[in-house]
Amino acid sequence: MRVRLGPDVGWLWSAYAVSTYGTWIAFGAFPLIAVHVLGSPAFAVSLLDAAGLAVSATVAFALGPWVEHRAKRPVMIAMDLIRFAAMASVPVAYALGVLSYGHLLVVSVISGTAGIAFAAASGAYLKHLVRRDHLLVANGRFEGTGWVATAAGPPLGGALIGLLGPVVTVLADALSYLLSALAVGRVGGGDVAAPRDRVTRLRPVDLLRGWRFILGGRVLRGLFLNSILVGGLIMATAPLLAVLLLGEYHFPAWQYGLAFGVPALGGFVGARLSAGLVARHGRHQVMIVSGWLRSLFPLGLAFVGPGIPGLVTVILVEGLLITCMGIFNPISATERLQRIPVDHTARILSTWSATGKLLQAVLMVAWGVLATLTSPLAAITMSGVLLLATPLLLPGRTQWSTPEPASPAQDVRVA
Repeated sequence: MRVRLGPDVGWLWSAYAVSTYGTWIAFGAFPLIAVHVLGSPAFAVSLLDAAGLAVSATVAFALGPWVEHRAKRPVMIAMDLIRFAAMASVPVAYALGVLSYGHLLVVSVISGTAGIAFAAASGAYLKHLVRRDHLLVANGRFEGTGWVATAAGPPLGGALIGLLGPVVTVLADALSYLLSALAVGRVGGGDVAAPRDRVTRLRPVDLLRGWRFILGGRVLRGLFLNSILVGGLIMATAPLLAVLLLGEYHFPAWQYGLAFGVPALGGFVGARLSAGLVARHGRHQVMIVSGWLRSLFPLGLAFVGPGIPGLVTVILVEGLLITCMGIFNPISATERLQRIPVDHTARILSTWSATGKLLQAVLMVAWGVLATLTSPLAAITMSGVLLLATPLLLPGRTQWSTPEPASPAQDVRVA
């Protein structure tokens, strides 16, 4: 679908693209620094990921209401600058000889929290910039960019790590946030912020409003539960696949990178096909079919073995899974944005993202225990079996009614 979204969306997309590529180029840099520079044990490396997710997600719940009542563009710029400063502190501390495990943990929490706040603000701002009937196309383009970065970033980062070391890739990630802030600064088209309540102090009830709105509607509730469970169960197996392929099956590093780099291109293809499939077959049918298929394919990882057949199995399974995700995710994101009132968008997106990351951290730990008690392959298989039930949470056709747009009086546009 050839749709012109305008230069403002182009600048917002540029900010997303450059920061996403920076993130994936630096993918794996922190564990490498923890192991090879600081000599941290395996448990500490796992804790670095899980604790970073859990703490940043918890802090992000309080940021949702804060982001909601502020103009979104300054928030995005501030979050980019915070991430730049946090990530840039790592190579500075390394050069000064004072880098520590605690430093990495703090940076992981700060960058994760700022990332959630940025995503909430950018989602609300995208809804402000893009016409309702063009949201699916816009989300498809962002989704496709994310998957291309997923495919290209780790190999580029691996080459940089091999040549210059992991600290340099962290610096590249930091610079990507600075470029993102500059791109957001070029966006015009006004801004959007929810009206401020008379009560200026954050109350405990404010932290629950995002959940109350999400769980109060059948469609949003189904999409939310499906989204966080699928994401959590898939992410729970990521460390176990690394142990299985690199440890037990002795895949070379380049094969491991190939196994997850090539399939990510399927996400780009799926995202490009998403809008056309919806135009031909309808939004609900495409979402249901792609939602069922993405829950089916992960069970194929139960049949992964050593050698080239195992590598081909991983590439095929992950490729089919990610292609379905590339189709499903833009539709889900569009449906979510269309059903959220303008003045609650940032709060609800923040709650959604933070809950998902919190569940991922919990399931990572739980699946690590399960793999210890059984085996990595058995734990991966269990995840695949549980994923088969997740499409039952998706809303049925009778629930799929067109949402009423938020009242124009509910949002404040800032010139």
